[in-house]
Amino acid sequence: MSAAAGTVEALLFLSPDPVSAEALMEAVPCGEGELEKALAELEEGLAASDRGLVLKRIAGGYTLASAPEAEEAARRLFARPRTPPLTAAQAETLAIVAYLQPVSRPEITRIRGVSADSATGTLLERGLIEESGRSRFGAVTYRTSELFLRLFGLDSLDGLPDVAQWDPSPDEEAELRERLLAAGSARLGESPPDGQAEIDEIPQAGSEGTEGAPAEPPPAA
Repeated sequence: MSAAAGTVEALLFLSPDPVSAEALMEAVPCGEGELEKALAELEEGLAASDRGLVLKRIAGGYTLASAPEAEEAARRLFARPRTPPLTAAQAETLAIVAYLQPVSRPEITRIRGVSADSATGTLLERGLIEESGRSRFGAVTYRTSELFLRLFGLDSLDGLPDVAQWDPSPDEEAELRERLLAAGSARLGESPPDGQAEIDEIPQAGSEGTEGAPAEPPPAA
């Protein structure tokens, strides 16, 4: 292994977060071509020697991750979660934000059919989503964060699973279609004449008090 590839491996080992190509070139130091060669050499070296690590590109940067073969052992080692798993309501809200971002809390409420206040607040506290601006009605809109990409092993949102692969039952499809049509109609509707914020337009659909049993988030890629 070349000196540049060894240095890159050490830098990625020391960093808790993915490191951008620009940061690696500055730290090594080296040019873009030399860095690409070092990364390729490191990736091939890890694969050829059956190491327990692999080189991955996540959130626009590079990081060292455990090899898929070590997944079961890692699950046994870290069997006790350090943070509570997402509830079903939180996972559902996160999925809506991920696929429809930027999206406001009133829109999430329309799609889910129940209040999204609790789930949205928890996702904000855990850093999985963040504010991205305001809708034309003045409601705060949300998007997924860089932490979301890192935790789910995504380089970008283009890596999200294709929703076309989901095959809902007729009842599920009808309910989902009705909710999405209602949300779409709300987006295309006229601005409230009395100047009230978008959130004031929503009737009380119910409470989110019963969120159901905890649901594990999708495994990282």
